[in-house]
Amino acid sequence: MSSSLWVSMTGLEAQEKQMSVISNNLANVNTTAFKRDRASFEDLFYQTEQEAGAMANQQNELPVGLQLGTGVKVTGTEKVFTPGDIKTTGQPLDLAIAGQGFFQVQKPDGSIAYTRDGQFQKNADGTLVTMEGLPVQPSITIPDDATSVSIGTDGTVSVTQAGSTDSQSLGQLTLVSFVNPCGLKALGGNLYQQTTASGAPNESIAGQDGLGEIKQHSLEGSNVSVVQEMVDMISTQRAYDMNSKVVSAADQMLKEVSQVG
Repeated sequence: MSSSLWVSMTGLEAQEKQMSVISNNLANVNTTAFKRDRASFEDLFYQTEQEAGAMANQQNELPVGLQLGTGVKVTGTEKVFTPGDIKTTGQPLDLAIAGQGFFQVQKPDGSIAYTRDGQFQKNADGTLVTMEGLPVQPSITIPDDATSVSIGTDGTVSVTQAGSTDSQSLGQLTLVSFVNPCGLKALGGNLYQQTTASGAPNESIAGQDGLGEIKQHSLEGSNVSVVQEMVDMISTQRAYDMNSKVVSAADQMLKEVSQVG
């Protein structure tokens, strides 16, 4: 089979994966604190038929070689952690991180996951949890008779209880950062998991050590740009179309060769 067919096949597969990445980005354009994915490509190995610098004769060297590429592949996808727009919601337990950092939540198996989705709620015990019921770490429990909840930019949580004008501190939410946040594994549910590539989490107080501040009554929106995704989608569709035309042209060339034979 003509090598151009195999090369075009790799192009079709790569563009199809790129389209899947774009589709997922657009599907999550309204997902709280969603971070868009970006696909990375690289060319495959080359078949070298003639080395550059080889001797053309006893006196002269070849100025260029002859190498034929074998296509392209998607080498990976990475999260782009640019900030999303911060929207005011007015809800006291809605928290946004203005800058770098992640909240910590505890999964049912006891392990810790990380999220930038600060759309928190109280469970039946008054514990601060995510929309899926995962408790936020460090754990914060809000009393039943709390009339107001105040969360400072450094994560300090305090409440005012019925019959009192004094505020009572309940604890402090901390944030974590990673040396390589792009190495985090996305789990779905707006959660991330630490990996060897991400490095260990560095826990600190919001607003310190390079971490962002916590904004109460706010949520971070998705960082997906619809315009950019639409442009990428058109570009990907064009690339897919061109690869399919190469397949058609290569097939026509093989057909003509067979007829000559």
